[in-house]
Amino acid sequence: MAEALRESFGLTGTKVACNEGHCGACTVLVEGTPTLSCITLAHRVEGEVTTIEGLRDHPLVDAFVRTDAVQCGFCTPGQIASAVALVESSPEPSREEIRHRMAGNLCRCGTYPRIEEAITTWRD
Repeated sequence: MAEALRESFGLTGTKVACNEGHCGACTVLVEGTPTLSCITLAHRVEGEVTTIEGLRDHPLVDAFVRTDAVQCGFCTPGQIASAVALVESSPEPSREEIRHRMAGNLCRCGTYPRIEEAITTWRD
């Protein structure tokens, strides 16, 4: 699905890093559920797919910028997609819940504390 999003639809915000479903950089939302687009076959997807382009107006984007959680930015689209799914199901998650639900998204820059801060302060 990642290739179709990027090449066929021009939605290049979706990043592919490991191409094996291990890092979470390619995470998009399928009907609101975080989905690893690099290992998901496009023809098997049923429902609405939301990429980072569709989340540009979500308050979490501003929270990531405000808390400097973006660093190099490569993992950010997947981080934000996963974070949006988290706050949609739990608007005020605990730090433990954040760590658990965001565990599939790796950040090579190590901005995990700032990502947590963005998620805990996204409504501010």
